[in-house]
Amino acid sequence: MKTYDLVVVGGGVCGMTAAIYASRANLSTCILEKDTCGGLVNRTHTVENFPSRKSIHGMELMELCREQVEALGVSVEEVEDVERVDFSGAEKRLFTSSGEEYGARAVIVATGRKPRPLPVQTSFERVHYCSVCDGAPYRNKDVIVVGGGNSGFDESLYLIGLGVNHVHIVEAFPSCIAAASTQDRARESGKISVSVSTEIVSVDTLPDGRGRVLLKHTASGEEHAEDTDGIFCFIGQSPNTSPFEGALEMVDGYIRVNADMETGIPGVYAAGDVTVKKWRQITTAMGDATIAALQAEKYLRAVQ
Repeated sequence: MKTYDLVVVGGGVCGMTAAIYASRANLSTCILEKDTCGGLVNRTHTVENFPSRKSIHGMELMELCREQVEALGVSVEEVEDVERVDFSGAEKRLFTSSGEEYGARAVIVATGRKPRPLPVQTSFERVHYCSVCDGAPYRNKDVIVVGGGNSGFDESLYLIGLGVNHVHIVEAFPSCIAAASTQDRARESGKISVSVSTEIVSVDTLPDGRGRVLLKHTASGEEHAEDTDGIFCFIGQSPNTSPFEGALEMVDGYIRVNADMETGIPGVYAAGDVTVKKWRQITTAMGDATIAALQAEKYLRAVQ
């Protein structure tokens, strides 16, 4: 078993911020990340609300965080998926899918959220959740974007910038909730169309590999089919909390914490998008992480 003062579960901006504070407090610290560090910010093509930079690619921002984390000597274990935990004792235990066991005197859960899947079952293989990762092959092609929020519009504009011929945004609600300025940019592009009160009924694969999407206007009940080269889905996110079910108190899958990021278990904290909260931004996640790390340090000093 590998043992540390603090284990941070999740290597996104929240987890890396917590690790930076913990390491600077001379706590032996480990990050357990089921994929690669950076989380959903890696998929953001442009971050324009991060202090000190007018605009920065999400992956570049996360690389800078990662460099700082490693320079401080934090142990970073990637592709290490926590499957279950035991928080019953003074030493918290975490078990991963690779068969490893980790022990820690304190734990910060910063597992964030994951994209919600397309709401219909389909064998169509060209369904994506990241335009930065998967958008390039759609140059000069037509795609459907599911979701009319900020992510849907931002990613649609990014796809147009990659050279996508046309983007059709499909929104189930009667209106889109993306920022007005972003919607204006979409209209001005001349390459983005929007359908509200519209749901996807089914997606079939055509012989040439393209998809045939059956769309339904919920107000009128009218249906029509539209062929597309690919689908990008941005309909919100759900919390990554399955390993902690039964161990931590949750509300709709989100971990309940107090103002000090404390869960109901001494020495176990949660921070960022995985917690019950109103606003979920890069900067709010960093703030939560700072509090969680400082409280973890205080707790560990007290129980020494």
